Amino acid sequence: MLERYRGEAAPRLDRLAQPFMGWAPDTLSWLSFALSVGASVLLVMLRFFPPGSLWVPLLFFDIACLIFVGGVFDALDGHVARKRGLASRRGDFLDHVLDRYADTVLLVGVTFSAWVNPLLGLLALASLLLTSYMGTQAQAVTGQRAYGGLLGRADRLVLLTLGCLAMSLLTGWDFVEKGPLSIPLWFGSGSWVLGPLDLVMLYFILASQATAAYRAVATWRALGSP
Repeated sequence: MLERYRGEAAPRLDRLAQPFMGWAPDTLSWLSFALSVGASVLLVMLRFFPPGSLWVPLLFFDIACLIFVGGVFDALDGHVARKRGLASRRGDFLDHVLDRYADTVLLVGVTFSAWVNPLLGLLALASLLLTSYMGTQAQAVTGQRAYGGLLGRADRLVLLTLGCLAMSLLTGWDFVEKGPLSIPLWFGSGSWVLGPLDLVMLYFILASQATAAYRAVATWRALGSP
């Protein structure tokens, strides 16, 4: 949904990009990817700390910062490339490849963090990749990438950042029971209790499926009659 504000964000990106105008756009893409990998490593490290550890909220705060800054660099690489006249198909390809790997490592990190129901994490990852596939498939058959729908990459990064910030605040509230914002959800014979990151994963699943369907229908209509 944030894609619709891309034009309004351009002046702010101009200011953010100023210190990086001498950088190669590909370097910014790799830096964004490296920050996502760092966030994923910290997410997996959470498995080794008990819920009451003071390291847990600190790690969640660091993870939120890494995801957010990585998202900023992801926005800057293409902006710097266009401003410097360096935009190319090769750079665009590298950006998309690294974005997909970054999405994957982040969701894998969330899934193995022990703070998310692993089934929700895996379903969110599969749904997210389906959404991205529909966007690139639209570009393959129509020549123009599809960005519409409820959940673009910017939306995902913002929601992950907010989810990790919420975890940073709530892990001091005896989060072994999933904290004060817990929502019980009965499934089969067991009881799930959803924390902030579980809710983010659940939204990813639903919104990604809706976005993939929207992009598929829009591409089908754009192709016109056979």
